[in-house]
Amino acid sequence: QVQLTESGGGSVQAGGSLTLSCVVSGRTFSNYAMGWFRQAPGKERERVAAINWIGRNTRYADSVKGRFTISRDNDKNTLFLQMNELKPEDTAVYYCAAYPAVYFHETPDRWGQGTQVTVSP
Repeated sequence: QVQLTESGGGSVQAGGSLTLSCVVSGRTFSNYAMGWFRQAPGKERERVAAINWIGRNTRYADSVKGRFTISRDNDKNTLFLQMNELKPEDTAVYYCAAYPAVYFHETPDRWGQGTQVTVSP
C-alpha cells in the first residue's frame, strides 16, 4: 500500500525557516507529480506548491511565492518543502499529497497524515 510520511514540522518565530520532508513508499515515486497542501483552523485545505514527476515544473500559491521552494529527490523517494521568511499566517497543518499522474492537474489520490507548522509573531 502507498504511504506518505511527513516530517519536519514545528514551531518557529516569524521570519524563521523550516524544511518539511515526505517519504513515499509503495509506489514508484518518480512516476508521479507531488504536492504540498495546508489547512489552517476554520479554513479550507489549499495547495501550497506542486511539482511534476521529474521536478522541472513547479507551481506555487501566490501567498508563498518567493518564500517556499518545493523539490524532490527521486532516488530517495522524498519530497521537500523549504519554507523561508515564515509568517504567522503560514500556521497550519501541512500535508504531502501524491497525484495519480506525472503532472499536477488532477486531484491527489494519496495523502500523508499531516505535520503541524506554527509560526509565532
